Formats: sequence, structure tokens, C-alpha cells
Amino acid sequence: MTSSTTVRTPLRLYGRGSELAALEALLGRLWAGRGGALVVAAPPGQGRTALLRQAVARHAARCPDAVLDVTAAPAEQRLPHSGLHALLCSAPGPLPLPPEQVLRSGSVPAALPGLLRELARYRPLLVCVDDAHRWDGASRAALAFAARRLGADSGVAVLISTADETEFAGLPVLRPGPLDDDAASAVLDRFTRGADHVEPAVRGELVREAAGNPSLLAGLLARLTPGQLAGRTPLSYPLPGAESVLQAHAALLDGLSPQTWTVLLLAAAAAEHEPDGIGSDAALILRAGVRAGLDADLVERVLLDPAATARALQHTGERVHFRHPLLRRAVLHRALPTHRRAAHDMLADLLAGAGAPSLPELVQRACAAPGHDEALARQLAAGAVAPVPHAGRASALARAATLTVDGTRRGARFAAAAEQARLAGDADRARALLARVHGPGPASGPGGASAPDPAPVRGPAPAHHRASAHGPAQCVRGLLLLRDGPVADAREALLTAAALLLPHDPPSALEALLGAAEAAWAAGDAPAYLDAMRRVPPTAADPALARHRAGMCAVLGGHTAEGHALLRRNLDTARSDGAPAELLRAVVAALVLGEVDTACRTGARALAAVRSTGPDVLLPKALEHLAHAELRAGRHARARAHATEGLQAARRTGQPNTAAHLHAVLALVASVEGDAAACTAHGDAALAGAGPHGLLQAATLATWARARTELSRGRPADAAARLAPLVRPGPRRGHFATRMLAVPCYVEAAVLRGRADAGPGGARPAPADGAAEAVAEFALWADRSADPQAPAQLARCRALLAPPDEAAARYEEALSHHDRAGGDFERARTQLLYGQWLRRRRRTREARGPLRDALVSFERCAARTWAERAGGELRAAGEAVDAGPAAQETPLAALTPQQHRIARYVAEGATNREVAVRLSVSPRTVDHHLRNVFAALGVRSRMELARLLGR
Repeated sequence: MTSSTTVRTPLRLYGRGSELAALEALLGRLWAGRGGALVVAAPPGQGRTALLRQAVARHAARCPDAVLDVTAAPAEQRLPHSGLHALLCSAPGPLPLPPEQVLRSGSVPAALPGLLRELARYRPLLVCVDDAHRWDGASRAALAFAARRLGADSGVAVLISTADETEFAGLPVLRPGPLDDDAASAVLDRFTRGADHVEPAVRGELVREAAGNPSLLAGLLARLTPGQLAGRTPLSYPLPGAESVLQAHAALLDGLSPQTWTVLLLAAAAAEHEPDGIGSDAALILRAGVRAGLDADLVERVLLDPAATARALQHTGERVHFRHPLLRRAVLHRALPTHRRAAHDMLADLLAGAGAPSLPELVQRACAAPGHDEALARQLAAGAVAPVPHAGRASALARAATLTVDGTRRGARFAAAAEQARLAGDADRARALLARVHGPGPASGPGGASAPDPAPVRGPAPAHHRASAHGPAQCVRGLLLLRDGPVADAREALLTAAALLLPHDPPSALEALLGAAEAAWAAGDAPAYLDAMRRVPPTAADPALARHRAGMCAVLGGHTAEGHALLRRNLDTARSDGAPAELLRAVVAALVLGEVDTACRTGARALAAVRSTGPDVLLPKALEHLAHAELRAGRHARARAHATEGLQAARRTGQPNTAAHLHAVLALVASVEGDAAACTAHGDAALAGAGPHGLLQAATLATWARARTELSRGRPADAAARLAPLVRPGPRRGHFATRMLAVPCYVEAAVLRGRADAGPGGARPAPADGAAEAVAEFALWADRSADPQAPAQLARCRALLAPPDEAAARYEEALSHHDRAGGDFERARTQLLYGQWLRRRRRTREARGPLRDALVSFERCAARTWAERAGGELRAAGEAVDAGPAAQETPLAALTPQQHRIARYVAEGATNREVAVRLSVSPRTVDHHLRNVFAALGVRSRMELARLLGR
């Protein structure tokens, strides 16, 4: 960094919890008078030294002057026993013998354990050697011998850091891996404390380039200006600052022969045209080595025997991998540019066929190019098509851009590369490529030579040339915002992109408009959705899309019957082998129609299509659509499985907005299963993402989930307070496509809250405020929807609001609808409410049947809290319910069923009046039972009761 940006050493280690725990365990054994040894093995820059510094600081704070601490000096590596001499010289006090006399004795390995035990006679001793692989061989052998021979009760702990653990075989090894993205981002924040802002695209590029290596991350940051960090100044490529870490990796291979280095160079170069992580083709490297004049047996030995390359290479099947990605980069960095280009040229010649050049050949030619080459750039761009994976296309297009002289054409190729990276699910890479769309051209060509001067340009570029870069870049930017940003911003960006693209690239303009419509849908902005969809030109080339557009516009425009007919026709003609995007639109149409079984089937086909053909960026969305459909269909376990997988995919592909929707689905599943903690966690996560990014649909679903959990726990007032703003008119109204789903919960909560206000035995309460209006609106929606649960839910709502002489018939009507629709959970909820109503009317014998059926159904769909509520009602109706062996061992086992329920409600904080409403008894009856509960349990207050039941 420049002087105006301060790099700070972190005061804590990020992402190293398990490693620090292992060090703490070693120190704990040492402080207990025992001892041990631990080898911390990792490549250079991986944080070995930082871990050792932590251990030394911890021990020195507890036992001052009880540490032998030394870092290897590479300059002394050829001096026998120089490492041990340095270690002994670091002793805090006098040694029994001077270091020189110990070394002259000729029995260093045998003497070292006894010497260390002598130093630890009065206090536990920590021996810490950093970078032990840089010690001379004799010192390494003596240190390993001592670490193995020191007993468990020696009072000595030996802590060794090394890049090569071979000579310390038999000792416990701790292998710190690369930092994950979250930890690397935390390290970056610590290093840049004091900087104004780190642009997300710059952050992603730094984290990706550092490959989890904290020292490399620090080196990259040290070379950036504040303007580059903030995104005001373009980054230069390749990013500077990696030199020291790469040199340290290359130094691990210094003892290898020139012939072995040649094979390593060929292996490193051969990986350039391969996807990340799959290594290089061993046969290609063998052919290249022979063409380079090496003996075939030597090349085979280098490729097959890890010891021949100091374990730099690993052979798996027909592939060759570098032990660590930075080792491969270090080999390329160490090679002279002429040698590196010659290796790429040789590989390109071997990859050349009789026909047109393949993409691997073109990639190797690009790596060998000494400067800009428009002809090669055109070939690369033309080759970046299917069946090449999207990640490979992104790489090829980025290479083509670096070969391009013309700024507009170069920007267009970077924009195309960003789109392919987005489709591959690599959002950070896509943002980094977008940042290069309008940046300056490279100062040198891909091979490192100076680029030729571009031809002078007279006058401004034509409008369609400018749009060739600006339009696609704006489209990619908007689509990235759609998955990770405020959706209102995404909609505006995509509408702008569509206007730029429409005259010259209608298919891309169509994609931008559909993305803008999706952004408006996520925001719950129906007029904006209609505006975007009406801009989509009707086309005969895609009749399914034309019908979808017309149907959705009709539904949201108030012409429901017409719209449903168009959408249903689309579902009838949907091809099982359709494109993933087409199938996902069909899922949305099925959910709008309420045909949840069709939505599940189509969602499963869409997921299979995405898994089979991609693109990877659609996987989280496909899983979200399927999970939502399964939730609507009452298949809660399947919904949980698909939403959990989708959440992992959303995190992996950088899609927090999709993750928020998936958290909302998981919160709804938890509200069914009765897991209040999971519902709260997922609901909070959904709302945390929904608020800043304007995701009204996710917020509506998460709020509904929290309210349904409140209902399951017998808290109707809290549930009604959460749901009232969603289902009633006003600025906080829920999402237009999902708020109707929450109406039955709201009506139930509002009615039960009204009973609480009226009190047991009092006059029948007036209809809950707003509930009747909500039911009237729900009736209109149910009449238009094919949702199988809607008629039963409507009858249940009417039963809740009906006078006593009509309620039973309404409940029976709801149950008959449930018989036709299926679905254990919703049927059980109706049976629970019916049984409660019957018991409240003192018809306890009749109440047992519905309550018993509700209990069985809740248990069948794993709705634990709902089952407990049904079981409590059934016990109150006079039927014994097995609470299970665990419950029989609790203090409540001695109570009657009614006392059991009252104790639970009071422990949760309910007043006597609130308990009376829930149980349909008088407050005086509650008071009588509560006195008996206190006497039976030996408690004197509600607080003591809550503590007793909380254990």
C-alpha cells in the first residue's frame, strides 16, 4: 500500500479456531507437568508463524523465561548443527554446558533430550522452532529425535513449524489449511482498518487471488492505493504483491535438477487450459518433455514419484496435480519469460489437430503471445461456446480481452467474460471482470512484452460499438444485483440495460427485461412487474414465453380468468425437456394458479435440467422454487431438504437474496415442525437480508413463519400482531402473491385473541378487528385459485367467525374439503380448532374424536409443538395421553392433566386470565389449580415454577 493506507498486523487469528484449540491443548498438558510435541505443517504464508507466536505469548505470560524460541536462518542451512546452536543460544538462562561444547561432544541427538529435561527441571519449558525446514539436516534430525524421545512427563513441549513434515514423521501434525472466504475477508478488514471503503469487486478479487493465504493477501494489499481499494482507480493485472510468497514456495524446490524443473514448468503450463482443480494431462506432459529433449524414463519418474519433485507433484490416475495451487503459480513465476512462452508454444503444437484450432490450443497460444493479437483474440472468443463449461468460456473470453487493442472491443469481451463467470456461479469473478470493462488497456501483452501502439482513433466510437460494451456490462451488473443487492437497484439497472441492448441484441434485452420483472416480483411491486413484462415484445419465436407474459399481465391487471387460462395452457403444453429457465417460469405459473402438485412435478424437472445442463447460477433458484412448491403441497420434510441444499448452493455462488428466500422457507418448515429456535434463527436471517435489499416476499414468508410458531405455542395475541399489517390494507401490507396464504393464520390468531379479551364465560366477543374483511378477500382469492387447501381453509375461517349454531357445520364442511385435498398438517389444524370449540361448548365427549385425530396427524408430520398442544387439549377433554418416558421423569409427572397444562402456561409467562382463555375455564378455576400445583411441586412463586420447569 501507499503511505496513506496503513497495513496493520492482526491482533487475532481468523478462521483458526481448531488450530488454536490444538495449541491450547498442548500448553495445557505442559502446564499440568506433562509435555508433548506438535508439528505445524503448512506452505509458506499459511500462518504457521502466527500460530507459533500465539503459543509463545501464552506460555511466556504464564511462565516467563521458560521458552526456547528460534526462527531458522536460510543463510546457515549448509552449516552442520547451526540450527541447534541457534536454539541453545536462545535459552533464557545459563546452560549446563556452553552450546559450543554440546556441539563438539559428537553426541548431539542423544544429548539434546537430557539437556531439555534439565532446563525444564524447575518450570515447564516450551521449545519453539519456526521454519524448521530451513535448518541444516543434522539439526532437523536431532530436533526430531528429541521430540520423539522426550517422555509424556518430561515437562517439555516441542512446537515445530515446517513446510515439509517428512523428517518429523511419527509426531502429531497440525495442518492449517487455506482460510475460507469469510475468514479471509475478516483478515482483509483488519489489514485495511482506516481505509475509507473496500469495493466489493476489489474485495472479491483479492480474496480469490490470495487463495486463502494470509501472507499473500497482505502482500497484495500492500501494493494497492486507497483509490484502487475503493474502486475509483482500476486494478492493474496481474495483481502485484505476490512475489515474496511465490518466491518462498519456489524456494522449497531449490534442490531439484534443471531437468526436473523443466517437467514442473511443463506441468504448470499444461494446467492453464484445464478447469481449476483437475490438474494436467500426464500424457501431454510426457510428450512435451520428450519433445523438449528429456529422457522419457526421467519424465515418467518425475511424474510418478512424489519424492522426485520434493512432493510438489501428485499423480492421480491420468492426471497430475500440484500439491498446492500456489506451488504451480510459483513455478511459472520463477521461470524466465522466454522459457515460459516456449513451454506454452510446445504444448500448443502438441494440442494442434488437423482441423480448426481447439480451445485448449488457443489458450496455450494466448499464454505464449508476446503482445496483443487481435486474430488470436477473435479465435478465442469464437471458441468460447458450448459444450465448453461457463467457467472455461469466462477464462477464454478474459484472455481474448487481454489480447485486444481496441478499447471498445476489449470492454465487450470482458463483459462477455463476466456474464459467463456469472452463469458459472462465480459472482466475485464476474464483478472483477466487470471492473475491467472500462479500465485502461494492459501495459503489456499476455506474454509480458510491450504491447504495440494502437492505431489512432478519430472521432467518437459509433453508438452501437459503445453499446456493445455498456449494454452487456449493465445487464450483468443488474443480474448480479438481483441476487446480491437491493432489488430496486437491480430493476433500474436491467431496464437501462434493456434499452441499450434492444436495437442490437434483442435476446439479451429480453433477458434483462425478464430480470427486471423478477426484481419487481421479489420487491412486491406489482405495477413495476407489469411495466417490465409489458415491455417484453410478444414474439412468435417463443409462444410459451408469449403466453406466460400475457397470462401474468392479465392476472396482475385484474383479468384473472383470462390470465389463468393462458397460464394453464402453458402448463399443459410445457415440455418435460424444456430449458431450465422455461421450466422455472412454469413453476411460477403453477404456483400462481395454485396447482401445487403440478408445481412440484415441474420444479423437480427444472432442478434435474439445471443439474444436467446448468447453468450453475440457477441451481439455488431451482431449489428455492421446488422447496416453495413442496411447502405449499404440505411436503415439509422434502421442502426442508431442498431448501437446505439450496442455502448451501446460494452461499457457494454468492446469492444472498436467494439465501434470504430459502431461510424464509426453512422458517416456515420449522413453524410446522415446532422448532421455535430454528424458526427464529431462519426468520431472523431472512429478515436481515430482506430489509436492506427490499425483499418483500422473503419478509412476508418469514413473518408468517414467526406468527405460526406463536400460534403453535398458544400465543394468539403475538401472532395476530405480527400478521395484521401483512393481510390488512396499509403501507406494511405483505407481498401481493403470498399474503393470502397467511390469512387463515391471521383469522385464527385474531379470533383466539378476541376470546382472550372477552374472557371465559363472558359474552361472545365481536368479530376480531379486520378478520371478517380478511376472510372476504380470502374467499375471492380461493374462488380463483386451484390451491387444494384453499376451500378447507376458507371453511375453517368461516367456522371461527360463525355464531355457535353455525360453527359445527362449518367445521364439518372444512373437514370434508380436507378429505378431498389431503395434507395432514392443515387437516390436523382444523381438527384441533374443532375439538377446542367442542370442548369450550362443554361437549367434551364429542371433542375427543377430532382432538385424537389431530394428535395422530401432527405426530405423523413431525409437528412436535402442535402435537403437544393437541395432546394437552385431549387430556383436558378427559382422555389419557401417553407423554412418553422422558416426560414421566419430570416434576410434572405428579400433576393431573389440567394442572400440567396450567403449570406449563404459567411457566411461559401467561397470566391467570390468559390461561383461562386458552383452557376455556374461569380465572378462579385457574387460581385453584395453580395453588395445588405450587403445593405438589413445593414452589412458592411463578418464578420458582418457571425455573423448575426450565431445567
